[in-house]
Amino acid sequence: MSNLETLQAVIQSPALKIVFAHWLDARKERLMPAWKDIDAAAIGKYLPMVWAWRFDTTQDTFIGRLAGEDITAVLGYEIRGRPMKQCFPPMAFPTVEARHRKVIGGPCIMRTTGQVYVQTGRHGGGERIVLPLSEDGVTGDGVLGVTEYHLNIAEARSMGAAIDHAHEEVVFYPLV
Repeated sequence: MSNLETLQAVIQSPALKIVFAHWLDARKERLMPAWKDIDAAAIGKYLPMVWAWRFDTTQDTFIGRLAGEDITAVLGYEIRGRPMKQCFPPMAFPTVEARHRKVIGGPCIMRTTGQVYVQTGRHGGGERIVLPLSEDGVTGDGVLGVTEYHLNIAEARSMGAAIDHAHEEVVFYPLV
């Protein structure tokens, strides 16, 4: 089984499954799709959970591209046009940035489960995938992510979500 098939099999969230399937379709024969290949209409129902960053080589940092309503509510502000360092607490930024650099540098896909906002100090559980983007289809230059997050633990359990308060499990799936 390939890394992508393994990832498809372990994703629990229907929203993440649909966004991942769209990412796979959008890349066509390339290793990764470009930002322009992502069709908002195809994932429209899940846009509140979607977010994206572009990597600015001049500034050597990620710049916010998009954050859906659910993501903005958790962070407390809009990320569009802001450097990543301004969007996360100082203790969380190095970890978040390193993970995103690994996704574009691998390239690989990251999946996290458990307390997915542990770096921002939120309490609850969920699942997240971070997908690499590439204008030329080869060199990662951004990420597209989707996070399903449940603040209400009883509701999350009733929906069948696996909640682990102890940690956030992080797994990387190489594309090559």
